[in-house]
Amino acid sequence: MRVKILDNEYWYGGIVDKGLHMPLDKHSDFVLDMTDVCASLDQSTPLILSTRGRYLWSEKPFSAIFREGEIVCEGQSEVLVSEGHENLKGAYLAACRRHFPFSGRLPNEAFFRMPQYNTWIELQYNQTQQGVLDYAHGIIDHGLPAGILMIDDGWSEDYGVWQFHKGKFSDPKGMIDELHKLGFKVMLWVIPVVSPDCATFRELRKKDYLVKDKDGKIAVREWWNGLSAVLDLTNAGTWSWLKEQLDDLQEVYGIDGFKFDGGDAYFYTGEDQAAEQLLPQEYTSVYNRFALQYDFNELRSAYGFGGQALVTRLQDKQHSWDKSGLNCLIPNSLVQGLLGYAYHCPDMIGGGDVGSDYTRIDEELIVRYAQVSALMPMMQFSLAPWRVLSEKNRDIVRKAALLHVKFSDYIMELACHACTSGEPIIRHMAYEFPEEGFETISDQFMLGDTVLVAPVLIKNMNERIVRLPKGKWQAADGNVYDGDTDICVKVTVEELPYFIRNKA
Repeated sequence: MRVKILDNEYWYGGIVDKGLHMPLDKHSDFVLDMTDVCASLDQSTPLILSTRGRYLWSEKPFSAIFREGEIVCEGQSEVLVSEGHENLKGAYLAACRRHFPFSGRLPNEAFFRMPQYNTWIELQYNQTQQGVLDYAHGIIDHGLPAGILMIDDGWSEDYGVWQFHKGKFSDPKGMIDELHKLGFKVMLWVIPVVSPDCATFRELRKKDYLVKDKDGKIAVREWWNGLSAVLDLTNAGTWSWLKEQLDDLQEVYGIDGFKFDGGDAYFYTGEDQAAEQLLPQEYTSVYNRFALQYDFNELRSAYGFGGQALVTRLQDKQHSWDKSGLNCLIPNSLVQGLLGYAYHCPDMIGGGDVGSDYTRIDEELIVRYAQVSALMPMMQFSLAPWRVLSEKNRDIVRKAALLHVKFSDYIMELACHACTSGEPIIRHMAYEFPEEGFETISDQFMLGDTVLVAPVLIKNMNERIVRLPKGKWQAADGNVYDGDTDICVKVTVEELPYFIRNKA
């Protein structure tokens, strides 16, 4: 199917981590391939939206090739073209109501009100009881607010053996109790795979709970930590088995919830044998549905699951200023909202990619990461600010965390609005202000319809240009500006430029 791109028409959507290439228009030469199992390591949905009030939707993944003023769509099922919705906001709301209406449920309120802390970058694979407690006490001792603490990969006996490693955690119940007394909610990292040389694997193989390849053999798949068998969550028995493991952790230790990592489409093939035959991306959706059983959840990989009470985090980012790091956070987060993933987090502050060189810390970069996150739906720390930052920069980062807490009532109000209306919490400028020329602006965003956020994204910058929509806008310093213009804002490293809309 071919769709002619209109003059002054801009398109967004499909794959979240392609947001930094958007918008796409009649001059674009770009392939947005939602059928590619390796195309995305975070969220995707077979939907693209236009500022001219149109959208393309399919019930299955499809490829959209932007070339020579057209979109050529190819896929396994019909691609619907829906028109007449006036603008980007109209196209999104029409698609949302028809294809992924919001459930009316929210993830736990704590996600929106307080910062999250993840032990991944600080401890990496050396997760230990003492390391986790030292990290938690460091948060409190340095004036950061308690929040959600996620204990990452390395806490368990083995993949698929969801018990605390006895050599690393001598008293896990005591540790969890202490974390709760400090004010933290506690989550554990899990992944839907099983190491192929453990007793659990042999048990699950006998029960036929593992995905098989096209030849009927147990599928052992390569992922970032090695080779593992994959749970068949389309099998009711497997589903019950995994839920029993996780529920037991909650009952015995008081765990509040789980970080559901993995489940990416590349874990599967279209020829796999499972209780239910699905496309690879659809197995990801099954994993998403499993995670919905828990009030405290977080996922990186999601497919076609907009509108549900899932916390979705951007895939791990580099400790860098470029579009593999800080400068992809806003454009990719904006696409998250336009695909219905309203309850999202812009990765770990300073970067969450373990492959980055964390022996060479850029303090200013960490400060700007924190400021970008402060007025998003959620913010998540991992690298310990008190360990790697000067006292001055630690204080700036602490103030960013407290700014998030200050705005938490408003963020919570937006989350409650999202869960019934479907409207994103953070919004593209072109979503909120159509016909004002914001289609290509991807370095500032709206928090709801009231707060315009324009973080500093370039190293050593002491000013930035902010494009204000029509109306009057009050800056954080109290100055009021007339909109419908660009202004040059002087900034220091301490400042996050944001503006409150005067609706009077």
